[in-house]
Amino acid sequence: MVSSKITPVFSLVAFAVIHSLTASLPFKRLVMRATGPRAETLYLPAYSLLAVLTILPLVYQLYKNPGRVLYKIPSPWRWLMVGGQLIAGILAPVAFWDAPHRFKIRSQLSGPQASKAGSLNIRGIYRWVRDPFLLSGLVMMLLTPIMTVNLLVIYLLTTIYLFLGSLHWETRLMAQFGDEYREYQKKVHRIIPGLRQSVKDSD
Repeated sequence: MVSSKITPVFSLVAFAVIHSLTASLPFKRLVMRATGPRAETLYLPAYSLLAVLTILPLVYQLYKNPGRVLYKIPSPWRWLMVGGQLIAGILAPVAFWDAPHRFKIRSQLSGPQASKAGSLNIRGIYRWVRDPFLLSGLVMMLLTPIMTVNLLVIYLLTTIYLFLGSLHWETRLMAQFGDEYREYQKKVHRIIPGLRQSVKDSD
């Protein structure tokens, strides 16, 4: 049914709008004016919780109306794929752990010459890939062992959203860290680990 495909798409669009709005710099400026220094400690947990809550309707709709099954990967390969998904899912918290300075609101609202912008400080997973969040999302979708029509539609749209979001994030990082980030782009690939070269941890 057409409605079984439209409803999940609508939920994804609603999630993308809310997610993009709350991640925008104007919204963060508003939060800073309203809450002051507390924004640094409260924003990320609140943002993550909101992301989970707004994605739940989409998950529920795909569970209730998955659509026609396109393929099922048999065991034991299915469980190997699930294991790969779990490993990919770990990349996101690791990426936060390895670069907490990238997500500080004060730093994001500062230009590359401002003292609050800080240094790029490349370490951990960022030595091999510039956008581990994009890599994590793509791997988790690619390794889905049971694919349905509705899930495929959502995955295609999600891939587009992730790529656009990654381009926007890179633009923001260039504004935050200036030439230091441009040099980093020349050395490390955005998605594929080790395609160009790795870099040493920076202080």
